[in-house]
Amino acid sequence: MARWRVAGINFDHQHMGDLLRQTFEHADAEIVGVYDKSPERMARAIRDFAIPPDRVFTDLDACLTTSKPDLAIICAATAEHADHVERVARHKVHVLVEKPFAASIAEADRMIDAMKAAGRTLAINWPLAWYRSHNTSKRLIDEGAIGDLIEVHYYDGNRGPLYHLADKVEVTPEEVAAMKPNSWWYKRASGGGSLLDYLGYGVTLGAWFMNGEKPLEVTSVIDEAPDIEVDQHSITICRTQRGLSKYETRWGTLTDPWTQQPQPRCGFVLVGSTGSISSYDYDDFVTLQTSADTTLRPIPVDVLPPGRRAPIEYMLDRVARGEPVTGPLDPKLCRIGQQIVDSAMLSARLKRTVDLLP
Repeated sequence: MARWRVAGINFDHQHMGDLLRQTFEHADAEIVGVYDKSPERMARAIRDFAIPPDRVFTDLDACLTTSKPDLAIICAATAEHADHVERVARHKVHVLVEKPFAASIAEADRMIDAMKAAGRTLAINWPLAWYRSHNTSKRLIDEGAIGDLIEVHYYDGNRGPLYHLADKVEVTPEEVAAMKPNSWWYKRASGGGSLLDYLGYGVTLGAWFMNGEKPLEVTSVIDEAPDIEVDQHSITICRTQRGLSKYETRWGTLTDPWTQQPQPRCGFVLVGSTGSISSYDYDDFVTLQTSADTTLRPIPVDVLPPGRRAPIEYMLDRVARGEPVTGPLDPKLCRIGQQIVDSAMLSARLKRTVDLLP
């Protein structure tokens, strides 16, 4: 029998299929249960991973009580993260929540408090945390390759959240148009919109690059399409003691970055006191420029060690070793990102600069 028992909780987010695949392929883990109110949304995973009927549930508590997982993967709509974590925490289960953290800082704090009371580990999965380019950039920053980090420039997004399923399976424009009116991604009350989808990535990794330094104030602008209640494009500026950083999110790129990088390219440009690094999603190199050598030098990306290559193996490794979650998955760091996201949403609503919310 496998050492680790893993349950998939809620299929609102298509990344559930990717995380279950990692579990399925992990030599020391097994999928012991899946839950969603809608059996249809679980059908692909049930087929792909040969999940037997007695491990399929439409009642959350029944799933957790029967399957007794060590780890629960939560892929609920953003506005439902806190409710799901609180319910799972009562069963004393470690939790991996698929990004973003939460719909508000108050809900993020509920999640942190629930898991602390349960005595179990909480981690937030930002897929960019596993990109070798961004990990290499963090190493170079920590080694002083560009001096003190002053600016973080971030642009990321995709054609839209409905254009792909788990394993990046393509969806036709006609299918997207049919799904859009009923999709939680396009509903404000559910935590939809490009800002909530992608800004958390940028500002959480930005806080990681800056070793947890918080901005002093935040300015954000979003687009306002008359027929869509959520944003599809946002630009956020953070002023820190070091300087200005810019974070841009976009639904509506011409191509998805995992198939072909759009323009602007998705990823980061990191500017320091003595140099800069461009670090783009999916690239096998980063580009370094320094004041001592202004030549643009490609640096091959680092090879990530076992236990640090993907979220499921990382989470199970942390639990096995009894070690805390670190880096962009750490709720303490993610809370800084959530502060910035909440401040950006307030700024966009008020149409002015705001101080960082507590």
